[in-house]
Amino acid sequence: MSFVKHQLRLADDMERRGQWPERSPWIPPELGVLQRDRFAPDRLWTWDGQAYQPIDRATDPTRWTTEVYAGADEPAVTQVNDGIATSSLSAQSLVVDMLDALLLEEGHHVLELGTGTGWNAGLLARRTSTQVTSVETDPALAGPARQRLAAAGTQVAVEVGDGNAGWPANAPYDRVIATYAVDQVPWAWLEQTVPGGRIVTPWGHLGHVALTVAADGRTASGWFQGLAMFMPARGTAPARRYRQVREEAPPTGDRPFLRALEPLRDDWNLRFALRVALPDLQISTAVDQDGLNAWIHDRTSWASLTATGGGRTVTTQGGPRQLADDVEQAWDQWIAQGRPSLYEYGMTVEPDRQYVWAATHTPAPAGQPARRPMSFDIELVRPKSLTCAD
Repeated sequence: MSFVKHQLRLADDMERRGQWPERSPWIPPELGVLQRDRFAPDRLWTWDGQAYQPIDRATDPTRWTTEVYAGADEPAVTQVNDGIATSSLSAQSLVVDMLDALLLEEGHHVLELGTGTGWNAGLLARRTSTQVTSVETDPALAGPARQRLAAAGTQVAVEVGDGNAGWPANAPYDRVIATYAVDQVPWAWLEQTVPGGRIVTPWGHLGHVALTVAADGRTASGWFQGLAMFMPARGTAPARRYRQVREEAPPTGDRPFLRALEPLRDDWNLRFALRVALPDLQISTAVDQDGLNAWIHDRTSWASLTATGGGRTVTTQGGPRQLADDVEQAWDQWIAQGRPSLYEYGMTVEPDRQYVWAATHTPAPAGQPARRPMSFDIELVRPKSLTCAD
């Protein structure tokens, strides 16, 4: 079966939407060589609204192909454990965006954390023309990825280990890229990157950042590049569902909510600002006959923003935190700061902390990131064991 037409369809879609990065002209030709289907396992998984269901290439090749090439912004789930998706063949547009952010050049020594299917590692190796080191926690993923990469003729050393520890045996690296999300950037990644080197990683459940290591190797700073949504490191506590939290925390009262909810659904700059200010919150929205509704929760508290018709909204809250109040305060702060876009945010990582800042429009002093008055400190906790999943 030829998959060329499917790859061309994704390429045309990205061209039409202006998603090919001008500074990385090497990417489209390499995607034409290392097509997605070459790195997809014979069993994929799809969500039916209740659970993940298998799609087997041998018994349903057409549906399997449709899943692999569903769209430029669509991943394909490649592994499910205990009903939870734990690895995927990432969306093509996201892979392209992160490869572009890496500023990869021929001859660079690269470390990848989270081998997954091996597709991203193969693209890295073809660009650098050197051996790439890729670390995968799951031997069940590492073995097949190693075979696919060898069959594709790429130079990738797939190692089994904890991605958060990097791979010191082959350090230092010019470039480091993670294919799983971290809330705190592991200090080991900075220690294993050369001064002036670049680290690209998804950050928590929304956004990916590109950091440049300082000349003294003691800090790294850089800008957020987009809205990557990757699976978290294995070992991360699973997110709780809104219903679970609400069942455990009775409501403490309700009141009118006096602002339109559409920005919570449509304005990703606001959503990112709320993620920065309130990183533990989960926000979802849906429309019913009365209008747009929203649900907010963390691990112990919840808030519902319920449309009651006529453009009116009521919020009901429960738990130790008043989450609707917290969202309003962070929303007001974002407005007061001039509604910075996600591309105006950056991150600095130091040995004992990391913090996110929003940039001014004026030049910063040499070697220093410009900031608005708001700066959000995030405790840099080094978990005992975090593992990686693409």
